[in-house]
Amino acid sequence: MKFINIGFNNIILDSRIVAIVSPDSAPAKRTVAEAKESARLIDCTSGRRTKSVIITDSDHVILSALTTDAISERLNGTSAVDNGEEK
Repeated sequence: MKFINIGFNNIILDSRIVAIVSPDSAPAKRTVAEAKESARLIDCTSGRRTKSVIITDSDHVILSALTTDAISERLNGTSAVDNGEEK
C-alpha cells in the first residue's frame, strides 16, 4: 500500500488510481461535470487552478492543482514529496 501526495497535504492510495488526465479536453470536462452532479467529485485544489483530473476505481473524480507529470513522477517514485506544491 503506497500513498501519493496530490498537493496541499491531500493524499490518495496509488492502487485506486485508474487514470490521470489533463482537464482541458472535452471528455475530461464532461467527466468532471457528471461527477459533480452525482456527488462523486473531490476538489483537492485549495482554490487553485485545476491542472489534473484523477479518476479512481470507485468512479470518484479528484481534482488536483498539480500537473499530470508531477503526479506521475510521484507514482513512479522519481520525485520527492514536498509541501504539496510543484517546484
